[in-house]
Amino acid sequence: MAKTVGIGIQDFAAIASEDTFYVDKTHFIREWWESRDEVTLIARPRRFGKTLNMSMLDRFFSNRYDNQEELFNGLAIWEEEKYRSLAGSYPVISLSFAGVKETTYEKSVSQILEILKELFRQYSYLITSEKLTAQEKELMQELLELSEPRIKKSIHDLSELLYKHFGKKVLIFLDEYDTPMQEAYVSGYWDEFTGFIRSMFNSTFKTNPYMERAIMTGITRVSKESIFSDLNNLAVITTTSNRYATAFGFTEEEVFAAMDEQGIAGSEQEKVKNWYDGFTFGDVTDIYNPWSIINYLKEGKLAPYWANTSSNSLVGKLVREGSSGIKMTFESLMRGETIRVPVDEQIIYNQLDENESAIWSLLLATGYLKVISYQTGEEYQHSSAKTAMYELKLTNEEVLIMFCRMVNDWFGSAGVTYNNFIKALFLDDVDSVNEFLQDTCEIVFSSFDAGKNPSKKEPERFYHGLVLGLMVELSPEYVLRSNRESGFGRYDVMLYRRDLTGNAYIIEFKIRKPKKEKDLEETVANALKQIEEKKYDTELKALGFTDDRIRKYGFAFEGKEVLVGTEEG
Repeated sequence: MAKTVGIGIQDFAAIASEDTFYVDKTHFIREWWESRDEVTLIARPRRFGKTLNMSMLDRFFSNRYDNQEELFNGLAIWEEEKYRSLAGSYPVISLSFAGVKETTYEKSVSQILEILKELFRQYSYLITSEKLTAQEKELMQELLELSEPRIKKSIHDLSELLYKHFGKKVLIFLDEYDTPMQEAYVSGYWDEFTGFIRSMFNSTFKTNPYMERAIMTGITRVSKESIFSDLNNLAVITTTSNRYATAFGFTEEEVFAAMDEQGIAGSEQEKVKNWYDGFTFGDVTDIYNPWSIINYLKEGKLAPYWANTSSNSLVGKLVREGSSGIKMTFESLMRGETIRVPVDEQIIYNQLDENESAIWSLLLATGYLKVISYQTGEEYQHSSAKTAMYELKLTNEEVLIMFCRMVNDWFGSAGVTYNNFIKALFLDDVDSVNEFLQDTCEIVFSSFDAGKNPSKKEPERFYHGLVLGLMVELSPEYVLRSNRESGFGRYDVMLYRRDLTGNAYIIEFKIRKPKKEKDLEETVANALKQIEEKKYDTELKALGFTDDRIRKYGFAFEGKEVLVGTEEG
């Protein structure tokens, strides 16, 4: 009989105590415990079961609960006598930074203060503990009335009090450790906040003799230099690690079994795979996005559930404000192509603006890209830094839809729709193309070109990326290519229907050179002349397009000014 599918349940007890759909991940308890790592950092994309697994660990190990048999009986971990005896045997400190999404340093620290005060109230019984001295009870009272100056050492102090009360070292579980750091980067208080969090983590995880073991989860692996410089006891598990590969996310076997349980026809498996498969953890492929799978089982229809759960503000900021090269590479991904880029899994947030390759590392860590192949730094001889080189691709159909919507939102502020721009282009309505593109440049120019000197080396590439963004929705029915060889050079943009019907389009971009061109009209003429001289239409003619079906456009730019022209004028 199919179990009820609950959406958004992150409390393990709420799932285990009801007849609710659940994929058994309790093997993670055994894997982690047997690793014997003192501090473990696990990075996984959002909505991949991190919070539920942390709740599971808390419910299993914490001596605050006495119903472990009720919750875990029938699950894999309860079959092992060794682990049944460990259940409920440790004092546990469990907290989450998921809600710390503030725009200033002061608000962020204040939010963490409130989280800690709420946490400490769970241990108010220590005030009356006969095993604590009067001074230690006073310390507990201070924790209950916690003030900002004492935040950094507060979890260390609670660990000491719990150890003295129970005679056993504590387990510490911190979920979504990097959420406030992402917000600090986006909102501009990174340096100040990381100084604060570095001290707090050092006191909690490094110089804490009362801690038995700890786990932190997050989306990214923040660089060791940023906040973990003192933690030489840290085991880092990223998406490329083999450990815990099946503990987060659903395997294909688990997904298809769930579909069978819910009575969904086997003929739907391939559609589900195309939408939600594509994640790879370590050497394990075919990992599915659990949030989307659960929603699909509940609703019975395919939709971008995962893409709808977040504003993706950080990713959007980096792509939107990045250089022309980033936008061009991003456009290739949206056409379904792979890219070959260096990847460093340590995310250095305060270098994201200067280090273009960091965005691909971030997109891989957050689950928007998947690994097709890679070479280690030692294998890749052309890299002086010996950085690993990865061949990457958009993860699946759901991710593609998310990015299409993101690009649409960027241009939406200009009041310009894709349909109007494309319709004018296909009708050879040059006046309307000029009008729409001019409006777009006027409104979105500053936000699209907000990176640090993004267009000085190859200024045409900025406008190139902008126009491609307006065309991106055509990809299902059209071939959209850019910067490819044809004839005696590289055209900027080529567009034609996949079935080779209708007209084909060649677009060349030119920035006006005031010393050589008297106005934008001359710049347009030079762009069209280059199309002819370089025979950019060679590829199209090889496909069967005749001269009367090939439209050639010159796009001329000077700052926010734009002029579009064709061979006909």
